[in-house]
Amino acid sequence: MNRATSLPIAGALIAIMLTACGGKKPSEDIITTRVATTVSHEPARLQDYSDDRDVAWIGKTYHVSIHRWSTDSLPLVVDDDGRRYADNLITVAVSRKDGSLFFRRTFRKTDFEQHLDNDYTKRGILEGLVFDKAEGDWLVFAASVSHPGSDDEYIPLVVRLSRMGVVEVSRDTQMMDISADTPEGVGETDDEADD
Repeated sequence: MNRATSLPIAGALIAIMLTACGGKKPSEDIITTRVATTVSHEPARLQDYSDDRDVAWIGKTYHVSIHRWSTDSLPLVVDDDGRRYADNLITVAVSRKDGSLFFRRTFRKTDFEQHLDNDYTKRGILEGLVFDKAEGDWLVFAASVSHPGSDDEYIPLVVRLSRMGVVEVSRDTQMMDISADTPEGVGETDDEADD
């Protein structure tokens, strides 16, 4: 092959290579690093809750303070699906107008066990304790032990504090009677009624 014929062949090869490389479309694939999802091993918790109010009682003004918080110092509660929940402590403090402390106690679920069945003892958490009313010589509070994650599965309780600092606990039978008398579907959201 002489030089005169090899030049056009070389030029044609270069033109084919440039056309082949230049015609390649850019890739629309995006390359990223896959992030591994992590499952939290922390138990679910209710938010902390506080309520402070002044209450007229036995002719004087008292300050009632309630504080709820979840704690790791109590045994975890495990529901039927294996989800774990931290239980709660609730402190009730009652102070006189001059700031001196009349009563202070931290409640836990075990304080209500004699009013709970075995299911709520094992799978319930102390959900709430709120001031209800001043009635004669008593300050009355409403409390509940519930199945965590459920809005309507709980045991309603009454906690009464006497002017002598004595605490009495009982089941709230009036609340239970109201719940039993409520027709099915009343108070449910549309989504709950469809389930």
